[in-house]
Amino acid sequence: MSLTGSDDSVLRTLSEVWSLVDGDSDVLDNINLSGTDPILPSNFKVGTAASVAIGAASLAALEVWRARTGREQCITLNMRDATIAFCSEHYTEVDNKAVMQSFWSPASGHFNDKDGNWIQLHCQYPHLRDGILEILGCENEKSSVKKAVASWSGAELEFACREKGLCAALVRSAKEWTGHAHAKAISTLPVIEIIKLGDAPPEPLPSDGQQPLSNVNVLDLTKVIAGPVCGRTLASYGANVMRVGAKHLPFIEPLVIDTGLGKKSTFLDLRDPTDNDKLKLLLRDANIFVQGYRPGAIAKHGFGPEEVAAKRPGIIYVNLSAYGHVGPWSSWRGFDSLVQSATGIVHEGMVDAGADRPLPLPCQALDHATGYLAAFGAMIALKRRVEEGGSWMVRVSLAQTGKWFNDLGRVEGLETKKPTRTEISGLLQKHDSPFGVIEHVRPPEIFSETQPYWSSGSVPLGSNEPRWH
Repeated sequence: MSLTGSDDSVLRTLSEVWSLVDGDSDVLDNINLSGTDPILPSNFKVGTAASVAIGAASLAALEVWRARTGREQCITLNMRDATIAFCSEHYTEVDNKAVMQSFWSPASGHFNDKDGNWIQLHCQYPHLRDGILEILGCENEKSSVKKAVASWSGAELEFACREKGLCAALVRSAKEWTGHAHAKAISTLPVIEIIKLGDAPPEPLPSDGQQPLSNVNVLDLTKVIAGPVCGRTLASYGANVMRVGAKHLPFIEPLVIDTGLGKKSTFLDLRDPTDNDKLKLLLRDANIFVQGYRPGAIAKHGFGPEEVAAKRPGIIYVNLSAYGHVGPWSSWRGFDSLVQSATGIVHEGMVDAGADRPLPLPCQALDHATGYLAAFGAMIALKRRVEEGGSWMVRVSLAQTGKWFNDLGRVEGLETKKPTRTEISGLLQKHDSPFGVIEHVRPPEIFSETQPYWSSGSVPLGSNEPRWH
């Protein structure tokens, strides 16, 4: 690994992440990293996180390529380009119009409780919004929500929301989070885990194909950003990715457009026995199964890690959650911004900026980092299956990523200006799609032989039949 105008903490952090999966340190010589933080207006090292997460995924793709062809290649990655990829949804346009218009309910946002503490309410979907409004006993109007929250203790409101499967987070300082029972429960977890689920014979990858993951089938049962970024990343390396959802589940179309590049999309309702059987048929020929629903949600339909490994020995099962698999919050729903609120990130942003309200990161960095790390783990596990066989589980969470992100250190970056669309025009590409002409951020990593790309534009959910070909 070499550095061009980059500080050695990036190299050191990538080496540490690579060692978590027992990666051969010699592989690090195949990547050239350049650039330094800050790239975005934040004191957190968003650029370092982007370079390391995307760099790790890139190196894993190289390892898969070498396993299937015996050939080496090298990568170059610039920190600014990697950071722009972490902001991809902010730059995506359809027919020259930005897709990320405001989709938040008036009930979403940060509000003061009766003691002046801040709490974040996350009402991204109608059922989450309606549930919180029922608890508050108010209308879906900003001033009404503000007044209702001001009659509660933030901690009590957070608990009441979580007990009903809703999404809220008290804004804690870093010190308050460190002392929290859940923070203590996950404190020893690494940012990524790869665990053997069971025995299975080694499976060689097809020797044909022009990319590292050509002819590798991926089932993508994820929503929003982190999980879909994992699938999108695997698609950029040539995987055949099928996004599986159900017609009745809510979604956010701008994120479907941004993260759906290179994917097919089908509807299957796992509550229906016929659709459940269709997913089992897809599973027979799948190599990687990615799921990002609330812990237990998929398992109750017969698709938990052990069940999937039993149905398809040799599967790579990627398990993505909000708060991790241990601790009092392990079964709770969550999103990037909630984890930022709970773990001290937005509180620190507010204090550093001298702001009068919580200040989140300038992008969904925990989502994107977790998505790339999940893809990284999936490819490392795939290589293990080639070499030694077995079914494998990759485990990541937004909270584990948040802890890792927090430990990266700080930089004086609050005065930095976010790159404009004109300034990053060289990173943009276009794809035709049923939505229109999508202009999007291209993969930021540069490969010497198998340049990552998406073979197609995004499609509306449910556009494809549930079959691989």
